[in-house]
Amino acid sequence: MFPIYAPYRLQPSKLIARAAASPEDGSRSKMTTDGPLIRDITDTARWIAAQRARESERPDAVFRDPCARRLARERGEQIARAMQRAGDWHVVARTHIIDRMIEEQVRQGISLVVNLAAGLDTRPYRMNLPASLQWVEIDLPAILDYKEEILKAEKPVCALERIKLDVSNPVARREVLDRLGSEGKRTLILTEGLLAYLPESDVASLAADLARQPRFERWILDLMAPKLAKMLMRRFGSRLTEAGAPFKFAPKEGTEFFAPFGWKLVELRSHLKTAARLKRLPLVLRLFALLPESSSAGSRPWSAICLFEKR
Repeated sequence: MFPIYAPYRLQPSKLIARAAASPEDGSRSKMTTDGPLIRDITDTARWIAAQRARESERPDAVFRDPCARRLARERGEQIARAMQRAGDWHVVARTHIIDRMIEEQVRQGISLVVNLAAGLDTRPYRMNLPASLQWVEIDLPAILDYKEEILKAEKPVCALERIKLDVSNPVARREVLDRLGSEGKRTLILTEGLLAYLPESDVASLAADLARQPRFERWILDLMAPKLAKMLMRRFGSRLTEAGAPFKFAPKEGTEFFAPFGWKLVELRSHLKTAARLKRLPLVLRLFALLPESSSAGSRPWSAICLFEKR
């Protein structure tokens, strides 16, 4: 399952207020029975952090995130337990793939990483990155305020900047992208767990905005086929609706959706096949991992991390 992350279009001011009011003291308060399992944007980010923490605590972990447990707090673990049916394999595979892609791009000369809708991501703290690398996190004020408070005693391994704004606001987004683009650095864009919750028109607008910047050379994103989006909505739709984040973007063109905006697919790595290779798949899914996958929408459900380059 794609973990919920960014219901930006649905009254972000209310999401920010609810997120800021949610408890952050790490207490083991029980979830209320009369409210939704996933209440707001911080809950979704805590859930993903809990999944990263679970992987980090395995003796055979494929990555280590020492900050994840503190970011998840008990609320994140409660959600992860309640959503156990979805499993952790998708987040584990996604995190592993993106880690490797970022390492490869930095080795090839990328000097600026811009993480749009960064959530509770901790890569600037946990990855082996050069001190000269500039990393920019962009997200809603509430989520970045929460992360800054939890990680205030931690030191990032590279130069880290945080910009607080709603990335679905095209005017504010373009101003920030113009400023970052003017720095003249070879830039990698990361949109992890964001696009699935945006309308196609918003994804198209974002793709065009990123392509306008000459030095924005590469873009890492996650993508799923329409059949998978429909299947997941049937299975988990009530939870997605509770969080105000139904799936909206699963283009029938697959990776070709981005071609008119100047983006060319360089690499595609399947979540399912990666999870199988990492031995994180439940038994029922191991046979499905043997089937071929394509970058087109096709007739089978698939999801992948995609690396694009500017044409």
